[in-house]
Amino acid sequence: MAISISVVLLLLILAVVFMRNGALKLSHAAICVLLGFSMAGTSLAPTIHNGLTATADIVSSLKP
Repeated sequence: MAISISVVLLLLILAVVFMRNGALKLSHAAICVLLGFSMAGTSLAPTIHNGLTATADIVSSLKP
């Protein structure tokens, strides 16, 4: 468990650095995908899913 959290934190830090740099290349996108898969395996996955679902519901209820 401690190893997977360390990997998630490392990938998160790398993704933030790449995004702030403004040059998201294919290798950087692969890091972001690995971050997503790593986050899906943690205990934060249900919280992230519920937050995204709630956000999608709010956006879909807006009338232009």
